[in-house]
Amino acid sequence: MSFKDLNIIDPLQEALDKEGYIEPTPIQALAIPHLLKGKDLMGIAQTGTGKTAAFVLPILQRLSEERKAPVSRAPSVLVLAPTRELAAQIDQSFATYGRFLQFRHTVIFGGVGQGPQVMALSKGVDILVATPGRLIDLMNQGHLNLRSVKFFVLDEIDRMLDMGFIHDVKKITQALPKKHQSLFFSATVSRETEEFARGFLSDPVHVEAAPEARTNTLDCIEQRVFFVDQNDKYPLLQDLLQDGDLERALIFTRTKHGADKLTVKLIKDKVKAMAIHGNKSQNQRDKAMRDFKSGRLQVLVATDVAARGIDVKDISHVVNYDLPNESEIYIHRIGRTGRAGAQGTAFSFCASDERSLLRSIERLIRMKIEVAEHQYHSEKAKNAVGPASATAGKYVKKPKTLSGRSSIESMNRPGPRKSYPPRRH
Repeated sequence: MSFKDLNIIDPLQEALDKEGYIEPTPIQALAIPHLLKGKDLMGIAQTGTGKTAAFVLPILQRLSEERKAPVSRAPSVLVLAPTRELAAQIDQSFATYGRFLQFRHTVIFGGVGQGPQVMALSKGVDILVATPGRLIDLMNQGHLNLRSVKFFVLDEIDRMLDMGFIHDVKKITQALPKKHQSLFFSATVSRETEEFARGFLSDPVHVEAAPEARTNTLDCIEQRVFFVDQNDKYPLLQDLLQDGDLERALIFTRTKHGADKLTVKLIKDKVKAMAIHGNKSQNQRDKAMRDFKSGRLQVLVATDVAARGIDVKDISHVVNYDLPNESEIYIHRIGRTGRAGAQGTAFSFCASDERSLLRSIERLIRMKIEVAEHQYHSEKAKNAVGPASATAGKYVKKPKTLSGRSSIESMNRPGPRKSYPPRRH
C-alpha cells in the first residue's frame, strides 16, 4: 500500500515524496481513512510508529477542503501534548507535511516567555499545538478561545493521566464547541484511558497497531543487558564510549540529580554531553536538542520527561544507565532508536537492586534480553532475583557496516545477524 492508495491530496503527497516516505505505517493505514471521513477516533500506537503523521496528514487535508482565513485568537485545530518536546515535535510535523499548503501554525508551552506566543495567536493561526498548563493560562488571560476548533487531538492520553493533567484536559474540553472531530491517541491500553476517552468521544472508531508496532520496534533494536554493580556503572559506560560504537547515544537516568551528576563526569572525561530534564530551562532544553540533532553532542543524558518527546534521526544507542521503575517506560525509552524500521541498539545496566525491574520488563516484552559479558560483570546482580537471561552473549565489536554503524554481537549466536533494511514512513 502507498499513500496514494489512501487518497492523500497532491500537496501532501509532494511533501511526503520530499521526505522520502513511500508507504504508510500500520497506524497510518488504519487511521487515515476514518479521519478523512470525519470520524472520532481512539488510536493505540507505540512511539516510533508514525502516529503523528496519522493525524497530521488527514487534518491538513480536511483543512484544505474548507479553506478560510485564520481568525485572531481562535484556531481551527487544537493538539494537546503532555510535554514541551513532544509539542514542538508535532508542530514541526505540521510544518513538514504542510509545506505546500501554507497554513499558519504555532506551538505554545511553559518555561519560556509568553509574549511571542500571544503575538502569534493575535495574528491568527490555523493550527495550535500546546501543553495544557500554558494553554489554560492564555485562555484565562483572554488571549485565546476555542470556539472555532473543528479538530481536537489529545496525544498520549496515558502520559497525560500519569502527569496529572486530567483536570486541565477536562477544563479545556469544556471550552470546545459541541460540534468538532476528536482524535485521541495512547501508547498503552488501560481501563483508565478507556473510561477517559469514552467521556469525550462520539461513536469513535477504535484502531490499534500496538501489537505489531511493538514487535517490529523490538525486532529492529538489538537489546543487551549488562549485569553490573552500581559503583561499576560509570567505568562500564566509559569502556563502551571508548570502544567508539556509541556514535550518538541517549542515556537515561532515573533522577534529575543522577542525570546532572553523570553529565558532569562525562564532560570531565572530555565527552561532549548535556543533560535534559524537567529542571532545565526551556532555552537549555532547546539548545541540548539542537546540539544533539546536529551531532555537536555525542551523548544526551535524559530523565523520562524526554522518553516520548525526543525524535532524533540516527540515534545509534539508547543506554538505560538506570532501569525504569515502570516496565512500559522501557519500551518508550528504547524506541528512541530503531525509528521507523531502522537499525538500533539498546543497552541496559542492571544492578542487584534492579533485578526485579528487569524481570518485569522481560515479562512485558515477552522475551529474555541477551546478557553481554564484560569485565565488570556482577554475578551478584545477575542472580539477585531468580534466573537471568536464557542466553548469554560476549561483548565484542562488530565490523563497521556501510553506514558506519557498529553494534554488539553474540559470539554464540548461530549464523549471521538478520538484516532489517530501513523502511521510510
